[in-house]
Amino acid sequence: MFDPSAPAEPSEQPGRRLLSERQAEVMERLVTAAAQEAEERPYAEISVRSIAKRAGVAPATAYTYFSGKDHLLAEVLWRRVQASPHLIDLSLSLPERVADTARTMGFASMGPAAVAACTTALLGDGPDVKHVRARLGAEIGRRLAAALGEGADPAVLRVLVVTYTGALISAGMGHLPFDAVPPLLAEATALMTSAAR
Repeated sequence: MFDPSAPAEPSEQPGRRLLSERQAEVMERLVTAAAQEAEERPYAEISVRSIAKRAGVAPATAYTYFSGKDHLLAEVLWRRVQASPHLIDLSLSLPERVADTARTMGFASMGPAAVAACTTALLGDGPDVKHVRARLGAEIGRRLAAALGEGADPAVLRVLVVTYTGALISAGMGHLPFDAVPPLLAEATALMTSAAR
């Protein structure tokens, strides 16, 4: 699903062109409304119409900036990651550094309902969703690579990315509380790095 070796992309907005201040404000209202809808409704009950109504714009206006519900909800996840801290505490052990990175990656600031709705949207097959998914995956890979440090085994990174994204999907499905994800990554890191010695 996520390719940690994907080239870095600039932190772009999802709009299809350069935005005026007013357009950027409308886009921000739509993303905020999508996040609120995700907190309050199951995925199946969310629509572009409900998001647009909450944002105070016409549905046609929402489609000017986003291709659909999945694109909007995927953007919520992307923005959470972008807004989260990028700092790594080098005084922590390697497993705890990885756990701390997972803990501060932005998803923990969302309730279980929002994680469920947004991860469901992230699995959509529209080109705009795929683009957000690729950016999100590359960022997750970069952050986990930074937590592992220079010279880390690329196989360990690949397994951690898959473990993290799988745990995120499990949390979205309600099979795992999100606060269990960081300790799971610490455990996976400890197992892989001790086995490599």
